Amino acid sequence: MILAYIIVFSLLGSVCAVGFASVVLLLRNKLSSMLSAVLIPYAIGTLLGAAFLGMIPEVLKRLPPQEALGSVLAGIVAFFVLEKLTLWRHCHEHPCDVHSQAGALILVGDSFHNFVDGVAIAVAFAGSIPLGIATAVAVIAHEVPQEIGDFAILLESGYASRRALLLNGFVSLATLPGAVLTYFLLPLISSIVPYLLALSAASFIYIALADIVPGRRSTGGLKTLILELALIAGGIATIYALRPG
Repeated sequence: MILAYIIVFSLLGSVCAVGFASVVLLLRNKLSSMLSAVLIPYAIGTLLGAAFLGMIPEVLKRLPPQEALGSVLAGIVAFFVLEKLTLWRHCHEHPCDVHSQAGALILVGDSFHNFVDGVAIAVAFAGSIPLGIATAVAVIAHEVPQEIGDFAILLESGYASRRALLLNGFVSLATLPGAVLTYFLLPLISSIVPYLLALSAASFIYIALADIVPGRRSTGGLKTLILELALIAGGIATIYALRPG
């Protein structure tokens, strides 16, 4: 039963996101920009909500506070290092000044990132079904604007629309092996599940604060700020409603 949940939500977080994002971008660039403006703040809320209301509380149940929070901190630093080494490339906005220089790097970095998302989904479901669903919702919420940005970058890098769509779809499937492999390894790695949850929380915090928030600093005025705060609150509220009781 848990495996079925993992497979379904992994596919929702990857293939569906690519399909939706690609169709939106191909049909109308203005529409994709409008949707991104709504989805990105919402994604910030879901990511932070999943980390702070779901994953970290679960880790604190299994590890001493200092060890739990130290693991999250170490994970954030690790993702910073991975991004410096160009192994972690994840654009949510378009144009993406840092990542738009090489379409191939986007594909490599996104494959790794999607694999980590799959690990996060599987480990969360190992904690509880509500935690798994909340984590998957956070993954889906940030994957849609992410795929819009990636698809646009591939097109600008010279990829034909059909090839960009196929490559993006193939890369997105890395979520599924990450999730399924983690599920079958859980009996062997049960002792490090709390640390994997801490790493997953760190990845969500890093995505929200290092990858997404910087791109929102220069957008709009007071009305935009109020709208974005409402969307962030909506994302947090979604995770709060889905979190384990």
